[in-house]
Amino acid sequence: MEIVVNTRLLIKDKLEGIGWFTFETLKRITQNHPDDHFVFLFDRDFDEEFLFADNITPIILSPPARHPFLFYWWFEFSVASFLDKFKPDLFISPDGYLSLRSNCKQLAVIHDLNFEHYPNDVSFLVRKYYRYFFPKFARKATRIATVSEFSKNDIHQQYGINPSLIDVVFNGCNDKFTPVDEEIKLATKQQYSSGCDYFVFVGALHPRKNISRLFQAFDSFKTKQKSNVKLVIVGEKYYWTSEIKMTYLKMKHKEDVVFTSRLSQVELRKVIASALALTYVPYFEGFGIPILEAFNCDVPVITSNVTSMPEVAGDAALLVDPFSVDSIEKAMSSIFSNQTLRNELILKGRKRKLDFDWDKTASALWESVMKTIHS
Repeated sequence: MEIVVNTRLLIKDKLEGIGWFTFETLKRITQNHPDDHFVFLFDRDFDEEFLFADNITPIILSPPARHPFLFYWWFEFSVASFLDKFKPDLFISPDGYLSLRSNCKQLAVIHDLNFEHYPNDVSFLVRKYYRYFFPKFARKATRIATVSEFSKNDIHQQYGINPSLIDVVFNGCNDKFTPVDEEIKLATKQQYSSGCDYFVFVGALHPRKNISRLFQAFDSFKTKQKSNVKLVIVGEKYYWTSEIKMTYLKMKHKEDVVFTSRLSQVELRKVIASALALTYVPYFEGFGIPILEAFNCDVPVITSNVTSMPEVAGDAALLVDPFSVDSIEKAMSSIFSNQTLRNELILKGRKRKLDFDWDKTASALWESVMKTIHS
């Protein structure tokens, strides 16, 4: 089979959630199916580490697609022209963007529809592009894969897509995320939190990640508990809005908030595994990979009781109302003061994590590929 894949989000040292999904699934799929030929479409120079097997041919199509106008040009002209000439059995798009001009079979991986529910969390042009084109992509797709039952139902309800055409392909967790010993924990705390215990958040500082309420909850926690606990924020300030900035500046205990920016996987594993708990409380999420990373590192999890997060966490996390600062603060106080609770959550997390791994993800995505090709 000839399979073309949109791999524009495979960028060295800049993999985010969808980028990691692309990396982990394609690595396994290409290596597990050596008799099939894969063409990876990049929009810029690529790193050799993304050529996972000998059955991959990399192609660079211009222009670099990092703006709504260039999204349109890349998919509707550059990609469409290539697909029409190459005539593959399938085009896979792990970020959900499709080529409306092409008539080949297409599998879209649509991770979530946050822009439909919280449009103001996205910049004006990107919002206009997403809300105009994603309904068209969903209807153009031969099949759709998504990462949770929540997102499957959301795609069905928002766009009227028959659920029988949507496959759930849960995310996995990199096997590098494992517990660390006490010596590493102590060294990590010395490096990042002045030797103190800390809560950790992982993710781009996007409004839907609910950073403002997390800051307020941590401030309240510090006022009530009188502890030296810190809050470590791991992620780029891509969307450091005026609201997030003002909330931070108004904090009484902002000196106890530590910003690390993006970390390598090696460092991220140490920072998560050394934390008192993961505090991951978005108000909208298609999946929530940091929840799995914490489970794999034997770290308790505080997460939200909305969208996909209860589905991922099961009974292995403290679920909070992300719109309630008091709810988040009470969970932080419970984790801080109750060692028995922390131990119970760690044990539940060890069991819960067994339901998710990238091998299962890749197998499920390949099943979706086969359904699409043979539809």
